[in-house]
Amino acid sequence: MALETIDLVGGLPGTLAPLADQFRRPITYLRISVTDRCNLRCVYCMPEEGLPWIPKPEILTFEEIERIVTAAAAIGVRSIRLTGGEPLVRRDLPQLVGMLSAIPGIDDIALSTNGIMLEQQIDELVRAGLRRVNVSLDTLREDRFFAIARRKGLQRVLGGIDAALRAGLGPVKINCVVMRGKNDDEVADLAALTRERAVFVRFIEVMPVEDNLDLQRDTYVSADEILAKIGEIGELRPVEGPGGNGPARYFAFEGAPGAVGVISPLSHDYCERCNRVRLSADGRLRLCLFGDQHIDLRAPVRNGASRDELIEIFRGSMFIKPERHHLRLGEQSSRMRAFSEIGG
Repeated sequence: MALETIDLVGGLPGTLAPLADQFRRPITYLRISVTDRCNLRCVYCMPEEGLPWIPKPEILTFEEIERIVTAAAAIGVRSIRLTGGEPLVRRDLPQLVGMLSAIPGIDDIALSTNGIMLEQQIDELVRAGLRRVNVSLDTLREDRFFAIARRKGLQRVLGGIDAALRAGLGPVKINCVVMRGKNDDEVADLAALTRERAVFVRFIEVMPVEDNLDLQRDTYVSADEILAKIGEIGELRPVEGPGGNGPARYFAFEGAPGAVGVISPLSHDYCERCNRVRLSADGRLRLCLFGDQHIDLRAPVRNGASRDELIEIFRGSMFIKPERHHLRLGEQSSRMRAFSEIGG
């Protein structure tokens, strides 16, 4: 039986009630991991030998992702972010962008990437409907890039950022994971990029991702300390953030075309503003980045579930979405596999 439509106060008559969790937080943002594979081996994200990759038959197809997003859009999801792993290693990704951008209700498609393959794919992605991009950049030094990513590629990442700016994507966000003794002395240099370019450089507190507990405990730098380091080169004033769905707090130097942001899940969590759920590459709907709560969507999709049946699964999942995470410094969190799952 088809779902009944309801008239929404202040909304369009005949539309379905929008998705919200039991704490009355509207869910408007879906992050989709299109692959668990990556072409880098960043020290804070995964071991050098990689991880046990999800077998290809278990990865959602583009058509399966499209069906899930169609259901989500019918109940108020408006923003999609494609992540990984590294999403650009998924073959024909612009095809998926085009499929999702054609879904009624979806008005924002963004990409989180390490930037290695961005320049060569940017034009096709933009033509398909990509609106925004986040690029990971932890250092401006070649030697440190290799030490952190355990692969070469700094110039390719910088080229990808330049290509995104030339393509008119906006905002262009740069994500930097700050680690004591590894790159924390570059915080001011990275922040200074916002004085020259219309970019938004966001500094992320290093978080526990499966096997990195020792590194996280030993290298953790709080958002407050990061802001203090940046403040040494110029006064920062709080500003409104750019368009998007991320949890960053933003600050800017006087007259700067860009801004600095901090993402601080440990020192200043943002759970009360959570508006998102995540779809893993193998079809699990994850309700909290740092929790184990998830709902299987792959099996229903492959068994022929209708749009309305998928909507009911989305609604039912809201009863297990937690109010907040309880992450603490040095503790094991969830099954979060990649820092590309962070930020907005």
